Amino acid sequence: AGHGIGRSRGGLTTKIRAAVDGHGRPLAAVVTGGHRNDGALLDAVLVDIRVPRLSAGRPRTRPDMVLADKAYSAGVYRRAPHARGITVVIPEKSDQIAARKRRGSRGGRPPGLDTAAYRGRNVVERHFALTKQWRGLATRYDKLAITYRAAIILAACITWTRIWET
Repeated sequence: AGHGIGRSRGGLTTKIRAAVDGHGRPLAAVVTGGHRNDGALLDAVLVDIRVPRLSAGRPRTRPDMVLADKAYSAGVYRRAPHARGITVVIPEKSDQIAARKRRGSRGGRPPGLDTAAYRGRNVVERHFALTKQWRGLATRYDKLAITYRAAIILAACITWTRIWET
């Protein structure tokens, strides 16, 4: 979840923070300024997930697993999804590993990393590669965040409709 696209406009950038399913289909998208911390917005992306059920009932809002890159490796970002019962698969940053080792036995245990599950994170990167095919999104022509987000949602709708066409 999460990735920045778009070029700088007058010193500011725009980033799309997104959640996709295991097939790269978008589930949630949050548009932010490029200066915002990736990890701090993980919860905002997770809260945006709403997957309707095929039968009656409330939409599903909790994914089974969160696969994220090292930008989300701080403990606070790991604990929030874990508290909601979501499996967290995030590698540790090298400086965090070194700090833990310096502390010796007081450094605690390293968080587990399911490397087989983490290999599936490439679907997020592929989703953004497809999103960048939309020139307006890749180059950030829209000046208003709301119109930029509308283009992201339109791209997501088209992605989902392609699934039903086959």
